[in-house]
Amino acid sequence: MPLQFAVGAGRMAGMSDTPHLDPELGQASPGIERPSALALQATLVDFALAELVRQQRQSFQPLWSRESWAKLLIWLALNCGCGTDTTSLEAFAAAIGPSQMARLRRQFFERQLEDLNLMILADPAEQQVLVWPLGPAIGADGAADLAFDRVAAALERVGLSQQLVAEQGRWQSLEALVSVPWS
Repeated sequence: MPLQFAVGAGRMAGMSDTPHLDPELGQASPGIERPSALALQATLVDFALAELVRQQRQSFQPLWSRESWAKLLIWLALNCGCGTDTTSLEAFAAAIGPSQMARLRRQFFERQLEDLNLMILADPAEQQVLVWPLGPAIGADGAADLAFDRVAAALERVGLSQQLVAEQGRWQSLEALVSVPWS
């Protein structure tokens, strides 16, 4: 049976655009090439890694730390058959590559709170935690999505409030996001 859907992360393997498949014909629209097997495999690996990171990120304590990120990478390396020596772990990181590693790190330190319409990016390598709306404003007032009380509730829910500056006077409300410094 022909592939009836398109997976969007194939750019990793050199796909310029995800083809739009014609649902009646089960093939790419005229003028758009089908993705190669290698591109589809790369997309699948990208998707699987992202899902694995999202499912396992709560397992590595302390949350929201460089240590938890390192533990995840070591866990991944060991489950891929790498040794525990520095050379093996460095080879594993090099095999993932800087682009994929950056994407995985972002997914590890990112949380989406759909009910609050907020996204949190709390990478401890950065000087502040960023909070911004997931999409269009809920209700008539878009500023309400980034109200400090909503941001504080989101930070509390994900377990970050104790690690951040509590004094809201030091938080910055920028055009489309709120910046909260680490303590």
